[in-house]
Amino acid sequence: MRKSFLLKVVFFVIALAGVSAVIAVTLDGSFGTDTTGAARTQTFFEQFVIAGGPIVWFVLLPMSLITVFLAVEYSLTIRRAKLLPGGIGERIIAIIRASGPGQLEARISGQNDFVSVAVLKALGQGRGDWFRMRSVLDESLQEQAGGLLRRIEWINLIGNVSPMVGLFGTVFGMIKLFNAIVMAGGQPETMQLAGGISVALVTTFWGLFIAIPALAMHGVFCNRIETLVNDAVVESENIVPEIRRSLNPVGSSASKSERPRSVQTSNGLKKQKQAKAHHSVEPKQTIGELGAKPVRSSIESLRSQT
Repeated sequence: MRKSFLLKVVFFVIALAGVSAVIAVTLDGSFGTDTTGAARTQTFFEQFVIAGGPIVWFVLLPMSLITVFLAVEYSLTIRRAKLLPGGIGERIIAIIRASGPGQLEARISGQNDFVSVAVLKALGQGRGDWFRMRSVLDESLQEQAGGLLRRIEWINLIGNVSPMVGLFGTVFGMIKLFNAIVMAGGQPETMQLAGGISVALVTTFWGLFIAIPALAMHGVFCNRIETLVNDAVVESENIVPEIRRSLNPVGSSASKSERPRSVQTSNGLKKQKQAKAHHSVEPKQTIGELGAKPVRSSIESLRSQT
């Protein structure tokens, strides 16, 4: 984080130094020209900066510097090497197979790519619950994509606002132009009209000059983020089954060791009950049938004979 901030500060200082050098060179060239000659040509700085008035100086030029700064910053941060390094899914799978999910959090805690952040959040919030872990993984990827899209929305905002600022300068320049005509009694001189025309045209130029690259860069960054997130989803789909396989053997062995015991004990109890019932009923019936009936028949036969 500190390194990224220092990089931003250094780039901003370089941009300001470059703009200051260009302004100094153009001012030096404009002051060095012969202002007494009628055929004196205006420099670029006079035509597109000084002629634009305060709207260009204090609004549109700072917006252009901010646009360049944000474009360079997002070009350095929103890239595949930073957000989705090559082989990140294979490295995480190798760590899971080597040391299990328990050591994965310590091994990838310092990485800030899409997949590592999502896997860390899934392990932290959905430990032990497979379905919760998968939902947290998807939510993390969506949150990271949404955060990047909100960040690049500043470029989109500048791209939409700068033409409106240019249109505001155009209206201001036209008002200034008509005021010069009124003040001159309907016959103004060319120099009186030049100020209003310059403001009207130069502000529109700067508004379009800022908006076109800003909107183009916003579209490029949006497509890049969507592509990286889709690739991160594919990588995560390869990692999640590996985490599930590493977690299931512990739960499945426990469940398997418990279920057969319950089944065996229930079956054993049923068999024992049946055996007890069989042994308790059948001997009485056999003794009654085999012992009692022959004795009664012999006594009756003796009585009949007497």
